[in-house]
Amino acid sequence: MRVEANVERGTAVTIIVDGAAVPAFAGETVATAMLASERLDFRADTAGQPRGLYCNMGTCSECLVTLVASGRRVRACLTEVQDGLEVATRG
Repeated sequence: MRVEANVERGTAVTIIVDGAAVPAFAGETVATAMLASERLDFRADTAGQPRGLYCNMGTCSECLVTLVASGRRVRACLTEVQDGLEVATRG
């Protein structure tokens, strides 16, 4: 849930997470947009169990997602949203 009162936000954008549109605002991270849309699974561990955001400062790597365009794995908590950015939480 986003705080709405007395908050200035960047331009509204949309990212794509696992094929679904997720609203976001310029200046937010991918992790922020995912959490605000109640998407709590960021990746799966070696046993296939879902993993979520843990430290939110780029230290733990629990929030790794894949940028679909490049196949590069990035930390969602450090990656700023861009309109049309497509990420995958599996693979």
